[in-house]
Amino acid sequence: MKRSEEHLNRTPRKRSGRKKVNPSQSRNKPYAIVSYMFVAIFVSLIVWLLYFNLVKSEEFINSPYNTRQDTFADRVIRGSILSSEGDVLAATQIADDGSEYRYYPYANMFAHVVGYDSFGKSGLESEGNFHLLSSHAFFLEQMKNEFKNEKNKGDNVVSTLSLKLQMTAYNALGDRKGAVVAMEPSTGKILAMVSKSDFDPNYLEDNWDYLAADEENSSLLNRATQGQYPPGSVFKIVTALDYLRKHGTVDGFSYTCQGEITKQDHTITDYDRTVHGEEDLRAAFAYSCNSAFAQIGVDLGGKSLRDAGESLLFNKKLPLTMDYKTSVLSVDGKSVVPLLMQTSIGQGNTLVSPMHMAMMVSAIANQGILMKPYLIDRVENYNGDQVKKYMPNAYKELIPASEAAVLTELMENVVNYGTAMSLGGQGYTVAGKTGSAEYGEGEIKDSHSWFVGYSNVEDPDLVVSVIIEGGGTGSESAVPVAGALFNSYYYE
Repeated sequence: MKRSEEHLNRTPRKRSGRKKVNPSQSRNKPYAIVSYMFVAIFVSLIVWLLYFNLVKSEEFINSPYNTRQDTFADRVIRGSILSSEGDVLAATQIADDGSEYRYYPYANMFAHVVGYDSFGKSGLESEGNFHLLSSHAFFLEQMKNEFKNEKNKGDNVVSTLSLKLQMTAYNALGDRKGAVVAMEPSTGKILAMVSKSDFDPNYLEDNWDYLAADEENSSLLNRATQGQYPPGSVFKIVTALDYLRKHGTVDGFSYTCQGEITKQDHTITDYDRTVHGEEDLRAAFAYSCNSAFAQIGVDLGGKSLRDAGESLLFNKKLPLTMDYKTSVLSVDGKSVVPLLMQTSIGQGNTLVSPMHMAMMVSAIANQGILMKPYLIDRVENYNGDQVKKYMPNAYKELIPASEAAVLTELMENVVNYGTAMSLGGQGYTVAGKTGSAEYGEGEIKDSHSWFVGYSNVEDPDLVVSVIIEGGGTGSESAVPVAGALFNSYYYE
């Protein structure tokens, strides 16, 4: 009885808050973690496969390094490449022995932009490779051909290229080295792209070794997208933009030009040491006054110039589907005065391609918005039925519309009373900028000739970018080529 009372009076122990752990749960925890990891990997793989097939597969198949293309060619006769008007620019021909070969009716004229289909691929032959080796012929016809062990006809790529404008640019450039790009600023359609020196893709196999080794002419190089040139005075568009951003206006600027400017024992001269006298920014831009812009560059500083240039895609990736070289702008906050003077007028270490300049001007013409340049308008089967349509696509706003309007006014003055007056007085208006970019070593130097601009200023139609290697001033060489393109677009 006593033990029972003690037992009843004993204070109960407090239980701890811990739950009793099931040993099997503890052992299963690592397996659960591993299971989750495998599920995550599986889901990621599914997502990647979907992304690859929907987005990246065409790019992968189009790669000239992808041997999978050979299996496509075993089953499909490579389709044709056409101009926007339907002219055949590249087609597959069948030889007497049954072998296939690629034929280019316009020979050298479209050499770089249409490209070639041997020794790798380039141009539209590369970009449109997936479509050219795909067939959307009627499915019963495809079944019949496969049953007979015969090839199906590949789809045709209809480009954005205009035969008329391409021919005009090619003939206007003549036998001079350089490049011409023409495009629609409102859509990004590339209407013409010429590069010289060039080659005949019909005889590429015979001449490959010579062309690949010829460093003097670099005929295989597409100068329009892969050429890197000092921009010369066309870079003053960037310097003027930087001044506008820093001051909020181009009003109030005043400079007395004496034909040259010297700072820290470094001298910048104007063309023929022309003395422009007292001038505002509009006149300095129109007459392309090196002295005034060298002073502006020093006042702005390297970091500011670099920021303005990079907003216009210097040192940046370009939204292009074709091979290209990135433009270079090397100044920064530590740059010395002589380099600032040179850079502000488009010399120094600055390099740019004609295609990039066309894109800059297209953004200005399109109220600051850059449309992605493109070369393929649509894909059709061999009967002409549409398979795929490519639509204009905005890249982004490079500059506000208000800044584009000011730059347009400056570029109009170049044509109205400045260095490109020969483009005035037509049935269309033009805004543009000329440039003479010095190159060479020591005292003996030559100049590349530049022009960039666009027509029908109120409702822009056509952007043109021209460079002629060793052509001298922009006025004497590049401007007439641009004029030929504008006239062809409106009158011929």
